[in-house]
Amino acid sequence: FDPFKAAPDRNRALLFFELFSNHLLCVKTQTMDRPIYITPEGLNALKSELDHLWKKERPEVVAVVHWAAGNGDRSENGDYIYGKKRLREIDRRVRYLRKRIEDAHVVRAEEPPDHQHIFFGAQVTYVNARDEEKTIRIVGADEADSLKSKNRRISPVTRAVLTSGVGEVGTVRTPPGGGGVEVLESRYPGYS
Repeated sequence: FDPFKAAPDRNRALLFFELFSNHLLCVKTQTMDRPIYITPEGLNALKSELDHLWKKERPEVVAVVHWAAGNGDRSENGDYIYGKKRLREIDRRVRYLRKRIEDAHVVRAEEPPDHQHIFFGAQVTYVNARDEEKTIRIVGADEADSLKSKNRRISPVTRAVLTSGVGEVGTVRTPPGGGGVEVLESRYPGYS
């Protein structure tokens, strides 16, 4: 479907804007409908980052910008220009963090979970197709960090682990081909 051929008499820029704005509306609707799952530790990390940015880093940058503004010509003042840029970055991140914290669904087990089944927040040890033993923690998107073995709940390995229990083999779907993971153990931090 070529929208420019379908409406040849319309202004191309206006048509592109309409298509682009409709796409943004669809993307915004899809992301807002999806729940934001997070562990209690992840929520505390977001809150501490927000606190650090708002109470420590932002006042320091504001002081530098205030000092730089008093130095005269702002168009050639690097401290002023980069300070204002950093303030915009901080304010954008603060807005994002406040929205994420507000919309977050904290997932915590009210009672000791069943260690035979795997749920959000579990720490799972598995063996992959290359006989490598690995341990991951299933967390939300805001907490994911592959270097610290914290996987998002939608990653291929996590999906395979979530669909199987302890002692079972799950199938990992990857572009070069599938593989299997055998779940050896599951733990839930905070419970023995």
